Amino acid sequence: MFIEKSAFKLAALALSASFSIANGALAEALPQVKFATSAGDFVVELEAQKAPKTAANFLQYVKDKHYDGTIFHRVIGNFMVQGGGFDAKYAEKPTRPPVAHEGRQALEKGLNNTPYTLAMARTGDPQSATAQFFINVKNNGFLDPVAIPPGDPVPRFEFRGQVYENTPRAELLNARQLFGYTVFGKVVSGMDVIDKIKATPTGSGGPFGSDVPKTPILINSATLVK
Repeated sequence: MFIEKSAFKLAALALSASFSIANGALAEALPQVKFATSAGDFVVELEAQKAPKTAANFLQYVKDKHYDGTIFHRVIGNFMVQGGGFDAKYAEKPTRPPVAHEGRQALEKGLNNTPYTLAMARTGDPQSATAQFFINVKNNGFLDPVAIPPGDPVPRFEFRGQVYENTPRAELLNARQLFGYTVFGKVVSGMDVIDKIKATPTGSGGPFGSDVPKTPILINSATLVK
């Protein structure tokens, strides 16, 4: 009887553990989006837990078919490829209000502007990101948000040769040059397509004086696959 009870308890524990593992796996599953382009297909995985607002914003644009029919309008081979904002006639597509910048939170969780990572494009205003995104094609650490040391005021802080001493913390947290760019995903398949895009010849096009692919690279569709 003792052996039977022990065996039952062990079986129950094993079953409970298997459910816990399964539930954990489901909780950790990250959304993936497939881009079908005129240069080939690639898939990005979104860091929905590390950059939740940014990932949700991007997914909503995918669900709204915003990216379908847009182009990669800015390609710099030793830097990044950018798209998601203009159609094939260089008309800018309307967007929702900007998503809150959460680059520092993402940085703290290990997201950096490394090769094949996905980040939000924006203007000089850190809080201006809407639908446009870029894919890093090299290590672009200079685009990472800058972590602010503890203290208020911050006793000493140095950035690109400039030294800040006894500076109010809020002043550094809100300094535009320190925000960087929010990474929220990465390419998980089709890296060869990104390499093909980054190598395409560029010139002027539409309202842009440079860095526009001479042969347009069209996003035919962006669809949630996972």
